[in-house]
Amino acid sequence: MTAFDTVAAEWRKAVTLPATAVAMAVAVIGSVAITLVNSVTVRGALASGRPELVAYTSAPEAFFAAVPLGTVGAVVIGVVVVGSEYTANSSDSGGGRQITTTLTAAPRRLPVLAAKALVAVGLVAVTAGVAVPASLALAHAVVGGAGANAGAATVAGATATADTVVRAVGAAVYWALTALTALAVTVVTRNGIVPMTVLIVNNSLVSLSLLLSYVTPLARYLPDLAGIRLFAREHVAFGDALAPLAGGLVMAGWTFGLLAVAAGVLHRRDV
Repeated sequence: MTAFDTVAAEWRKAVTLPATAVAMAVAVIGSVAITLVNSVTVRGALASGRPELVAYTSAPEAFFAAVPLGTVGAVVIGVVVVGSEYTANSSDSGGGRQITTTLTAAPRRLPVLAAKALVAVGLVAVTAGVAVPASLALAHAVVGGAGANAGAATVAGATATADTVVRAVGAAVYWALTALTALAVTVVTRNGIVPMTVLIVNNSLVSLSLLLSYVTPLARYLPDLAGIRLFAREHVAFGDALAPLAGGLVMAGWTFGLLAVAAGVLHRRDV
């Protein structure tokens, strides 16, 4: 199989998995829903003349505060792209695993892993391409022109738009790197339960990284906290985050480091 054939095959497998559709729906619907809640809260605070009741008053911030929930869908995408390979088939079809068939058709394991990574990024890109514009449009529709831009001073016109675009791209990158991290861990564990549990809990319920930041400043170099400034600015629970570029590079370093480990494990072990 050529590299294109491998990617095409992995794409077809991924898009036909019910879990993929669920993951994408969670990211889109969850982001839109939380953005709506945030926007209504901001609008209510502004209408009552008490903006101090909310942490921010800008429409874009209503979405960017919802970005962590989108990582749940990204994690599931990263997990199912690989985890489905290790799920036993029904007894009617022999009870085997898809990974055997995959590596029979494409014996070179590293290109297969690269193809899966490209598919995961592609699925996240499609998801972000729907979730981000929809959420931002909804936030602007609900909050309207009453909201101010985040920060100490109001940023006007093209500057505000450019900042929003950069952060929107940053949110998509954050999701993609999270999906790749989940994919790498799933390759190593050959099971989706561990990455699904740890990464979803850490990103949406109780951030273990954030708790560690109260113990040591080194926690800001953990991948989720390092990359948070890709989309978040002043209004984050973690105030000692790295700058956007530096943090993004650190998060990318973690991600590609884990992918390198996954590649080594996949290359050396019996499937």
